[in-house]
Amino acid sequence: MLDGGFDFVELLRIIIDVALVWFVLYKLFMLIRGTKAVQLLKGIFVVLAIFFLSSIFGLQTVRWLMWQTIMWGPLAVIILFQPEIRRALEQLGRGKFFSRSYSEEQEINHSIEAIVKSCQYMAKRRIGALISIERETGMSDYVETGIAINGKLTSELLTNIFIPNTPLHDGAVIIKRDVIEAAACYLPLSESPFISKELGTRHRAALGISEVTDALTIVVSEETGSVSCTKNGELHRSLEDDALREILSSELKSIFAPATKSWNWRGKKNG
Repeated sequence: MLDGGFDFVELLRIIIDVALVWFVLYKLFMLIRGTKAVQLLKGIFVVLAIFFLSSIFGLQTVRWLMWQTIMWGPLAVIILFQPEIRRALEQLGRGKFFSRSYSEEQEINHSIEAIVKSCQYMAKRRIGALISIERETGMSDYVETGIAINGKLTSELLTNIFIPNTPLHDGAVIIKRDVIEAAACYLPLSESPFISKELGTRHRAALGISEVTDALTIVVSEETGSVSCTKNGELHRSLEDDALREILSSELKSIFAPATKSWNWRGKKNG
């Protein structure tokens, strides 16, 4: 550095260094968003917050427990985040880690139209279907109960899966963003005693998964051809195409834009 001057090369080096770190952290966050890793990450912040508070207030036993958790935490993170770490390394190997993200708005709109078109086709022909759409809570446990697809979501592919007497038509399809992750998946049945007796296994499975995750699940009845939707333990029945499209748009886009108006599950919109 020159006397009395400023080393602009060093400043540029610092800026590039910080920018690269932030970019990598951003890509890692984008990678784990919408998976169980996000919930685990929140748990880590809670543990750290308890540790600092216990230090401030002199809670020695709590501080010792939190310190042990922090000491063994990295090993636990590697074990718990194994799928996300593996996916990050795979993307890094394929050169996709630093690529630009696909337009989220375009991605969501494509998924919505594909699902609505498929449900419209199946409803007219009374083809039974069970479609669960992953939101913020990861559904990898349920994906593993089915047959892996990992195919681009299209109305044709989605419809073809549920054609009667085909190997994958029984069970649920699980969708993540614009990808059909798996078919013939097993979803937990709701044990609520308040479910109408006229509802079959598909509706009970749709309500069951909505009770344990924040997934949005669509049911096409093979008896009546009606389309229903569940979320957070609530069922909305006999949806027309426009109503289904509006629910999908409101609920899926709210993941990326929380200010978006949400659907009232009694059949009205909240402004």
